[in-house]
Amino acid sequence: MRAEIVFDGFYTDPVLDHPECVAFDPVDHSLWCGGEAGQIYRLDLDAGTIELKDANPGGFTLGVAFGPERTLYWLDAKRRQVRRLAVGAGTPAEVVVDGKVGGHRLAYPNAIVFADNGVGYFTDSQGGGPGVYRLPPGGSAQLWSAGPFNFANGIAYAPDGTHLLVAESNGAAIARVPILEDGSAGPVSRPWSVGGFVPDGVTFGPDGRAYVACYYPSAILRLEDDGSASIIYEDPQGSILSNPANLTFYGTDAYVANLGRWHITRLDFAEVLAG
Repeated sequence: MRAEIVFDGFYTDPVLDHPECVAFDPVDHSLWCGGEAGQIYRLDLDAGTIELKDANPGGFTLGVAFGPERTLYWLDAKRRQVRRLAVGAGTPAEVVVDGKVGGHRLAYPNAIVFADNGVGYFTDSQGGGPGVYRLPPGGSAQLWSAGPFNFANGIAYAPDGTHLLVAESNGAAIARVPILEDGSAGPVSRPWSVGGFVPDGVTFGPDGRAYVACYYPSAILRLEDDGSASIIYEDPQGSILSNPANLTFYGTDAYVANLGRWHITRLDFAEVLAG
């Protein structure tokens, strides 16, 4: 598989400060990601430029995702917030969730994903406690699934809308949570074990298969129907992939955020998707 550093943020101004997640703008296809001091960046990959679009000093930006109406949502683990920015509206970022959801105090909000109907789901990672939260359009967040999860990390919405996948970093497993007809969460199962790897991010590719970014060792896995996981790409040196945290697809290429460094990786998945 062809792998390359598509954006090297070590030499840019501002520096790309250890990105943890990536998301493409659905309108202009710029790439957005965060930094370890609460930043939100916009990258123009064709021009090789970077813009700081929001700063939240004292924070730590983890998951980012575009929701309805070209609105970027992201999670700040240190400030325990869900924040959003209406891209193109010219308005400042705002806080959607601040510290608590109902009677639950957020411990480590981590990853977020949106369903086709605009409902957002985000994880809180500490210990076996809550869990996965649901954020309806125009409404308030509520606890959706308490699991329990063993460090609920990355989250992915199934193309058929029937379930979510949750990467359990401390459990070396990928959990499956059904979305029931009334929108509530079904019982948690763990169809995949990825022992020997620390799963961080999970997403569905254009082929409908699920792919996992592993923080350690630096690798991308594919989840198979028999409960196994295949290694699609691994970097033993940790230079092209360096503690990859999340990935997203654009066409047949996967773009990967490397929490261990200052760059974005592009992986050519054409042959994998064709197979």
